[in-house]
Amino acid sequence: MNSSEYSQQAKQSEPTKSATLFDHLLELRTRLLHAVLGILIIFCCLVYFAQDIYQYLAQPLLETMPAGSQMIATDVASPFFAPFKLTIVLSVFLAMPYILYQLWSFIAPGLYQNEKKLIAPLMLGSTVLFYSGIAFAYFIVFPVVFAFFTSVAPEGVVIATDISSYLDFVLKLFFAFGAAFEIPIAIILLCWTGVTTPNSLRQKRPYVVVGAFVLGMLLTPPDIISQSMLAIPMLILFEVGIIIASFYYKENDEEEEMNHEE
Repeated sequence: MNSSEYSQQAKQSEPTKSATLFDHLLELRTRLLHAVLGILIIFCCLVYFAQDIYQYLAQPLLETMPAGSQMIATDVASPFFAPFKLTIVLSVFLAMPYILYQLWSFIAPGLYQNEKKLIAPLMLGSTVLFYSGIAFAYFIVFPVVFAFFTSVAPEGVVIATDISSYLDFVLKLFFAFGAAFEIPIAIILLCWTGVTTPNSLRQKRPYVVVGAFVLGMLLTPPDIISQSMLAIPMLILFEVGIIIASFYYKENDEEEEMNHEE
């Protein structure tokens, strides 16, 4: 590769620097407005079904409650605000791909070509993993956890969960499992930025096992079932992240060797 071709390739790979700080702020404001508008559009489409959405969310608990039991509202405004709050959170969850697209559109002009090739799949992967964590919590964890809680209730205690408390509880678990399922993305980013390497992470595997169960204890209710059901997927995703990061490292090594040969 001669010097003219190399300089031309470098210019194509370098991010543009002509935009001013004010231009970036205007662009950021536009992207944020688009993201908020997307959330509002989804919210307007869902708000009519707010009660049905909450009923669907409460189904795992209702199916495990004793016959004749029901959920209660201890606050006067809870029957309105609990479904309303859930609809807002659901709108943000559903708009996440569009929000990430706006984020990508904002940062893409300042990235190198090799960074663009990595960031775009990571954004898509992080969205899929976050949704997978929520689905895992709802379909796998909730039935087991709620069945356990109702089975250990003392005799003579009537189970009547407040709808606002239940919503806060499940949203906490949604965020916990959604964030925990982002472990492969975090590992890839750490290895990509040079903070650590796949081999170094493999050597720290015993500490990761302990840390996963400690984190599961902090993010889930104080029972061994929900803690294990969060810690075990975290360990599996940790291994998946190391495998993917190893492939990326091999690709980088091959590219560096080709560059040296040229």
